[in-house]
Amino acid sequence: MQNSSLAVLQKLQDLIQVVARLRSPDEGCPWDLAQTPQTLIPYVLEEVYEVVDALRQGDPDAIADELGDLLLQVVLQAQIASEAGQFDLATVAASITEKLIRRHPHVFGDVAVADVEAVKQNWEAIKATEEQDRSLSETATGETSLVPRLSRYARSLPPLTAAMKISRKAAAAGFEWETVQGVWDKFHEELAEFEQALQTETKAHQQAELGDLLFTLVNLARWYDLDPDEALNSTNQRFIKRLMCIETVADRPLSDYSSEELDALWQQAKAQLANDAVRLMNVDQP
Repeated sequence: MQNSSLAVLQKLQDLIQVVARLRSPDEGCPWDLAQTPQTLIPYVLEEVYEVVDALRQGDPDAIADELGDLLLQVVLQAQIASEAGQFDLATVAASITEKLIRRHPHVFGDVAVADVEAVKQNWEAIKATEEQDRSLSETATGETSLVPRLSRYARSLPPLTAAMKISRKAAAAGFEWETVQGVWDKFHEELAEFEQALQTETKAHQQAELGDLLFTLVNLARWYDLDPDEALNSTNQRFIKRLMCIETVADRPLSDYSSEELDALWQQAKAQLANDAVRLMNVDQP
């Protein structure tokens, strides 16, 4: 075990040295030297999504490769910060280590937990305490403790993920409907306002009404314990698979088909994929 840990540390040190060489003013790479924390943001986001895609595909080689690309971004950000005298990779590692120990008192302390749900509740309570401490200065300037937290979600997360986080935190603070019917009423209200905006309002107002409608859909997902990110990703994948089926049987460019012909091909693709799914299910059953 010790030898394995030493090997991992050596490989990590090799990576740190390679990145430091790439950033060397005398013998480094011009592209790497030109990068800043801000210019690297698109690459960080790209690598995160590529890791997620590899995880969904379940390919161990692809997962290892994409995790390496993401690790490079972490090391590169730490290297740039170290050059500026801000922090280094050791600071990053120490911070997350301390956080993990602090948020797992049932492992590193004497707190007893009965199940996974109790662990989640403890985690959220500890996070809430940390966030409250972090926002004391903001509260002193007149801001509520909730607003800075929600603002961080809006700034740092993809919009759909941020909307679910904001919705959950607002509901926990009491900003909630009494029943799910209230959410459905709000959905129909926002749908009507969006339809009206499309007919008579400016593009900016239409965008705003679309955002209101989407946020209400996120709230419906929360009430029914559904994941809107996973739902939309699943729909994207189904759309691509159906389009692939259509392109397989098409004997000319899709733009040459009429709307009725495309609809017929679409329904055929849906039926084919549904039948394939049933067959796979039957094969998997003992």
